[in-house]
Amino acid sequence: MKIYLLSVLAFVLFISCKTDPNKQVDEGQVVENTYHSKEIGWTIEIPEGWNVTQLDESQAFEDKGLKAINEANGIDYDTSGLKQLIGFQKDKFHMFGASSEKFEIEYEGEYEENKKLVKQVLYNTYVSNGIKVDTVSSKARIDNLDFDLFKITVYDPNGKVLLYQDLYSRLINGLEFGVNLNYINEKEKNELMRVWKNSKFE
Repeated sequence: MKIYLLSVLAFVLFISCKTDPNKQVDEGQVVENTYHSKEIGWTIEIPEGWNVTQLDESQAFEDKGLKAINEANGIDYDTSGLKQLIGFQKDKFHMFGASSEKFEIEYEGEYEENKKLVKQVLYNTYVSNGIKVDTVSSKARIDNLDFDLFKITVYDPNGKVLLYQDLYSRLINGLEFGVNLNYINEKEKNELMRVWKNSKFE
C-alpha cells in the first residue's frame, strides 16, 4: 500500500525557520522567495511573511502522523521513500506542505484504488482519535494539470470548525506528488490559494 502522508492531526505546532531554506528540503532549491523542484518540474512562490518549515520539525510531524495512522488502521506503513519538498507557514493553523514519493504502477487501476484507500485511512485516523471531521472529494486544475482534491473539515468537541485541510495529489514523472493546505482564516487561505494556483509545472 502506498500512502502520501501529507498531514494528519494537522494542528500540531510547526516551528518556523529563519536559517538557510535549502537545508530544509529533501529535493529542490530555494532562490530568494521561489522554490523549484527539478524532479517534479514545479515552481512556487513563497509568500512574503511566511517562513520555511524546518526539515527536522517536518520529520517529527510526519512521525507523529505515521504513528496515528498505523495505530488507527492496524498497518505498518514505511515512509522511508517520502521526500519533503517545500513547506512554509504563517502560524500553526496556516501552512503549506508538499511531498513526493515514488509510485510504480503494477496493474491497471492501482492508483485509483490507492487514492480511495488513502482517503479512508485518513478519515479512520481522525475518527479513531475522537476527532469529528467532514470530507469531500473533487477535482481541481492547477496550471493545466488535473489534481485529485480531498477536503477535510476538522471540528473541536463543541462542533466549531478548528481547521480546514485541502489535500491535492496526482502522479508526475513516476512520483506521487502531494500538496497540503491548512487554514482557518479567509485572508491566509486566499494567500495560500494564490501561490498554489499560480505555481507552474513544466
